[in-house]
Order: sequence, then C-alpha cells, then structure tokens
Amino acid sequence: MEKIRLLIIEDNDDIRESTAEILELASYEVFQASNGKQGVDLAIKHIPDVILCDIMMPELDGYGVLHLLSKREDTALIPFIFITAKTDRVEVRKGIEMGADDYLTTTF
Repeated sequence: MEKIRLLIIEDNDDIRESTAEILELASYEVFQASNGKQGVDLAIKHIPDVILCDIMMPELDGYGVLHLLSKREDTALIPFIFITAKTDRVEVRKGIEMGADDYLTTTF
C-alpha cells in the first residue's frame, strides 16, 4: 500500500522535525522544507497529498507559497493547511480567502 505523502514547510526546526517524526510514526511519507522557496520546489518535485505550511517565514511566506502553488495545474488541487502560532481572525480569513483548505494553530 502506498503511503500518503505530506510536505511540511516550517522554518522552526523543532516544530518541523517533531511534527515530521509524529507523522512518520503514523506511517506517512514526510518531506520537509525549512523555508517557502524550498517548499515550493519540493511540492513541484514530489506532488504531495497534503501540504502543511507555516505563514511567517523568511524568503517566501506561507501566503506566497499558496499563491505560487495555486497557479500551477499540477499543484493547485493539493489540500493546503496553514500551521501557525497566529490566531488573529484577519490572518485566518486571509488564508482561507486565498484558497487554504484549513488552518491549524500551533501550541507547541
């Protein structure tokens, strides 16, 4: 049986690595990116089943990642979930309006 492939885009090493470890223990195949630019490259290369992406990152933020991937035919339909410490309603609304499928707040 083929594993579900997840891409985690998160600049905080502890959050990214601990989330990846939990998901790998649950038998998911996990790809990790430490910034948005690297995340876009990995998404295009591996076409994951789901993308978990932080919003606030250097180089390219989560909104930029979502924008770039939503413009591509091969990545536009991948479920995209923002993971962030920001719980501001304005931020949540912006992400959903841009096409994010969900929004998880980190409480690590």
